[in-house]
Amino acid sequence: MRPIRLALPATALLLCALAAPAAAAAPTASGDWTAAPASGGGTRPSADGRPYFYLEGPPGAVLEDTVSLSNPSGAPLAVRLRGAAAYNATNGDFAVRPTPDPWITLAAPEVRIPPHTRADVPFAVTVPSGAQPGDHPAALLAEAGGRQVGVRLQLRVSGPTLSALTVESVRVDKAHGLIRYALVNRGNTDLAPRLALRADGVFGRALNRPAKALPVELLPGQRVELSEPWPHPPALDRVTVRLDVTADGGAHASAGASAVFVPWGAVAGAGLVALGGGAAALRLVRRRRRRSAEESVEVPVAERELAQTGVPQ
Repeated sequence: MRPIRLALPATALLLCALAAPAAAAAPTASGDWTAAPASGGGTRPSADGRPYFYLEGPPGAVLEDTVSLSNPSGAPLAVRLRGAAAYNATNGDFAVRPTPDPWITLAAPEVRIPPHTRADVPFAVTVPSGAQPGDHPAALLAEAGGRQVGVRLQLRVSGPTLSALTVESVRVDKAHGLIRYALVNRGNTDLAPRLALRADGVFGRALNRPAKALPVELLPGQRVELSEPWPHPPALDRVTVRLDVTADGGAHASAGASAVFVPWGAVAGAGLVALGGGAAALRLVRRRRRRSAEESVEVPVAERELAQTGVPQ
């Protein structure tokens, strides 16, 4: 592995920034010091700087690249480095594992950078001989002064690739005005999914949204929980919601769910009116029965017998 290289003069740093504005835009965090891919490295080298690392090779290969750390301040800086495998957080955010990635080896785990200096630190990615083909996203993390900077590392192991996904757990959350669902990457490539959404009800189409890009990068083998706002659903209808998701490489999946919308306030009001009318009718029947009972007079037994014989009294 190549040794760490320092670019000492501050004027050299200024000239470099002016000569390569794309490289100056590559750092991934604000603050005094920065971390970014060094120009001219990786499987697809670029002299104008790169927003992330890209490495590709077969199982068993050793792939090399360089991270550039800049310290424009007037004090020395100690930067700790490590590589970490990446995954999707539940909400779809790009996140990294808390433990070092055994595939990534840095020339030094900690680098001391003098003031007004840039340090280029080589690293290597050793692809295991039994590694599965496809994308294996990771990141290089640099930490100093209580701040951590991550630089994306896109690694692809050569071999057959498959783009595939599924849509799962679709449901209408009426309480929050949302359509909730999950996406699962069933293939071995990173996916940038697009979602089309519609809802058909008894009274016609209640929702129709054309395909749009989702703000998530779905990594291989990952599951994310997402939602779409539906602030104005129908007041009274039974609808079937359908989600169609596509991505590059031919990935496509669909799923749906049903929901019933009832204006319970109006129903409750009508029910109270009906209940009140029923109670009034019941009270009326009871009053009539009581009145009938009060007006009826019992005929004495002797009078009943005379009436039956026809004998005048």
